[in-house]
Amino acid sequence: MSVKLGAGALSVVLVFTVMGLACETTVWAQTTSPGKAVVSSPPSSDSSSAEGTSSSNPKAKAARSDPPEGGGSVPQDSKATTSQNKSDDSYIVGVSDSLLISVWKEPDFSGPVVVRPDGVITVPVAGDIHVAGLTTTQVQEQITEKLKGIVTEPQVTVIVRDIKSRKVYLMGKVGKVGAVPLLGHETVLQLLAESGGLEKFAKTKKIYILRTEGDHQKRIEFPYKKVLEGSAPDVELVVGDVIVVP
Repeated sequence: MSVKLGAGALSVVLVFTVMGLACETTVWAQTTSPGKAVVSSPPSSDSSSAEGTSSSNPKAKAARSDPPEGGGSVPQDSKATTSQNKSDDSYIVGVSDSLLISVWKEPDFSGPVVVRPDGVITVPVAGDIHVAGLTTTQVQEQITEKLKGIVTEPQVTVIVRDIKSRKVYLMGKVGKVGAVPLLGHETVLQLLAESGGLEKFAKTKKIYILRTEGDHQKRIEFPYKKVLEGSAPDVELVVGDVIVVP
């Protein structure tokens, strides 16, 4: 008798348990908004806290705003190559100078050339071009004009490889005597500084320049101290000048 009563009581308990679960499910469905899908379980507190942390963390926002690797365009420095090959615009080409001519994507027109005694260089196909007395920029323009009928939009670069024509000379009590290349429009004071300056016992009041003009040579006094003070103009050098520091 005791076994039968125990089984009946157990059946009653199971029935009420099932009814209770059904009621809870009904209440959950009613409290859910009509426009939203019903989920099997409410979101865990861990995921919500993670969202809160990422939204309040500036680093997390920055990480999300960054473009994917390789997805964005990287700005290129288009001037890098140009600056490496840029020639000295102030230099005047002279006889015996060695030049390097580079025509983009045209190796047949590129290569080293030497200025002949008549001031002319020879460019393959383009022919002879007079370049002595021109700046490197003007030489580029001359070659470009010659190549326009042969090459589509020629891009020419001229670089001075070896300077043999434009020289001045230092003599006397200076840091370094000898021939000095004249690259542009250097002055006496600039050249003296480049040579290491004057020696201790140099006679600054007797510095002069020997300059050849035509068939004769003239002497130009150089007031060193007045030039330093700014009360006298510096003297611009020309090819062949000899600076004498007694």
